[in-house]
Amino acid sequence: MAHWISRDATQARGPIAPTLAVLLTVGSPPTVAQEQAPATPFTLGEITVVGHPIPTEDASRTPLSTVIGRQEMQRFNRDTVGDALNLLAGVTLATNSRNEKTIAVRGFDSRQVPLFIDGIPVYVPYDGYVDFDRFTTADLAAIQVAKGFSSIAYGPNVLGGAINLVSRKPAEPFEADASAGFGEEQGFQTSANVGTDQETWYLQAGASLAESDGFPLSSDFDPTLTEDGGRRNNSHAKDSKLSLKLGLTPNESDEYAISYYRQDGEKGQPPSTDPAVARYWKWPSWDKESLYFLSNTALGGNKTLKVRLYHDHFDNEVNSYTNDSYTTLRTSGRGSVGTGRSIYHDRTNGGSIELESLRFNAHALRLTGHYKADEHRELDATGRENTRFEDTLVSFAAEDNIRIAPQWMLSLGIARHELRPDTVYSIGNPYSLPDDKTATDMQAGLFHDWSATTRFYATIARKSRLPTLKDRYSQRLGTYVENPDLDTEEALNYEIGYQGNPWTGGRIEAAVFYSDIDDKIQSVANVSGIRSQMQNVGEVRATGVELSLTSRVTSWLELGGTYTGIELDNRSDPNTRLTDVPRHKLTAHAGLQPFTQLDIIAFAEHNSDRWASNTVELSGFTTLSLKTAWQLIPGTTFEAGVTNLTDKDYSLADGFPSPGRMWFANTRFQF
Repeated sequence: MAHWISRDATQARGPIAPTLAVLLTVGSPPTVAQEQAPATPFTLGEITVVGHPIPTEDASRTPLSTVIGRQEMQRFNRDTVGDALNLLAGVTLATNSRNEKTIAVRGFDSRQVPLFIDGIPVYVPYDGYVDFDRFTTADLAAIQVAKGFSSIAYGPNVLGGAINLVSRKPAEPFEADASAGFGEEQGFQTSANVGTDQETWYLQAGASLAESDGFPLSSDFDPTLTEDGGRRNNSHAKDSKLSLKLGLTPNESDEYAISYYRQDGEKGQPPSTDPAVARYWKWPSWDKESLYFLSNTALGGNKTLKVRLYHDHFDNEVNSYTNDSYTTLRTSGRGSVGTGRSIYHDRTNGGSIELESLRFNAHALRLTGHYKADEHRELDATGRENTRFEDTLVSFAAEDNIRIAPQWMLSLGIARHELRPDTVYSIGNPYSLPDDKTATDMQAGLFHDWSATTRFYATIARKSRLPTLKDRYSQRLGTYVENPDLDTEEALNYEIGYQGNPWTGGRIEAAVFYSDIDDKIQSVANVSGIRSQMQNVGEVRATGVELSLTSRVTSWLELGGTYTGIELDNRSDPNTRLTDVPRHKLTAHAGLQPFTQLDIIAFAEHNSDRWASNTVELSGFTTLSLKTAWQLIPGTTFEAGVTNLTDKDYSLADGFPSPGRMWFANTRFQF
């Protein structure tokens, strides 16, 4: 959404610190929203091009990292990370055949724009994908989104950018908030966060639960043999999350924190509405558990050492059934020895070390090293190991931000990544250990602060993505030939942009971007009989424009919106469609405050047609949502609203219709 740009008052990291901070507002929230104080970001968890912290009023100090703040997530009822990201220009949502919410950022999918929590990679090691509906926002302070040009501190695989979930940190001796809500199809969700800051130590805890029997389809949906309408078949879901953080702050400069996260999920997978391709799956477990250590230590007056260490494990199980009664498991299929069960155990151990120096005048120099060890195991129903793959990723990088003049900053970065295959084992499919893979990233950005409220910039970034385990080894139920020698995807990302306040109460952000993607990993048919193979054959060009505007029209009315236009060109194979990305996306919102205690918010979204396959084009759609928020007493807000108010029948993937009209009601408390 639009940004407000203001003079950075902190200048906490030396003379090269930028003079502008970028504040994402989606419009300044009315008084009702402002009564809900923003959450303080956990500064150790931020990843930025230059190093000084996000202010608590939901701002980003990075030139090109957009931030969705806690207030925006609450104001627009974005309870999952996927729905929150959909507020932004340049981001589009899709749904895949595994009932996963996926995103594209300027045409790059979630393998190419990976997900991080507090700077730590959390994408699934096997295939790099993320189900953005499984990650809730209740315990987040902000979401950072870097597009194209991103800090080298993220490490490898940020071909098209990065998404970083920034957790909360207490700022008062006692602070707490809670919420509870109900919705369509027995939907229920609740969350609570509590924290304390005791000067030399702090504690933050959060818990959330979301459960639903499913979602209703539009009344305009035409039933098929595998979907009779009404409540979407097999669309139930349940997600719980626990987060804990203990931190030590022995002095003004140093900080040490241990974080623990646990997510437990289960879900149904609606079958395709096309009986020819319908499959009957349930996910009895989608569980993730993580332990992190993050620290910041001052080394004298002009150097800082940051350390991140992490252990993450991800367990899930998919059960495949013979029909829609979901009572009889299939007697053949993947990884199950005839039991219809597929069980994954993935583990990641890693860390990074970062040294930032302000020793040299007008320079902020950052040196970073990354280490990441991934393990993917597939088990059968008896616990026997059928498959085991292990990789090690090592990365070294340098970044320098140079104040070349009072209003000019030059940002330079270079990184070298290496992927080392360690173990390749699969019953019945002998592999030889492939060679190491390498990649080099380089980037440069020039930023000009025309005034205290206006910035122009131009960037170029050469980024890469190393092939995933699935890219290299998966035979996809015997329909593919593995390709352990896959090479690295590469992209050149260009951008020219403007951020500013052209009039009082008005905020505009505009960007033109171009990405040149080479060696894109794509499926090639019939390389061995009727079997396909993943190969480095893709050449894609992405060209587009992003616009964001927010304006305070009167004291009681605010208007805003975004536009994304993107053209994807498959240069290597013009006859093959590039899927899941609409050419045009528009959003618009209006915030009305007829009196102090009442906030009325309308939000509309339009997506143009998109290709779902080489032969199927999905129709465009427009949805409208409406919400009212009433503050009965200070610190307590009651909300009620409707999503997809017109009950539009639309799909983000062929055979997988989206929810129809749904109502919700919430109560929020802040103590």
